[in-house]
Amino acid sequence: MSPKIAEPKVEIKLTLPDSVAREAKEGGLLESASLELLLREELRRRRIDRLFEAADRLAHGSESTLTRQEVEEEIRAVRSRRADHASRR
Repeated sequence: MSPKIAEPKVEIKLTLPDSVAREAKEGGLLESASLELLLREELRRRRIDRLFEAADRLAHGSESTLTRQEVEEEIRAVRSRRADHASRR
């Protein structure tokens, strides 16, 4: 079993309306673990959306194909998911 490698950390400063900040804090949403989970889920949702958008373009016979940048982004996303999965083992 290989040792876990710590990911670099980023500190984020948020500016929120008081009412939102208070409710989020009371709900535990401003904790690092909660924010990480929310961000990971949103990133996952966006990757899925991009995948379906690409599938729709292909299904409609659109002559436009994935750009080089889109292909590279998908490759990075897959590699990142694999690294995340491997680090959790």
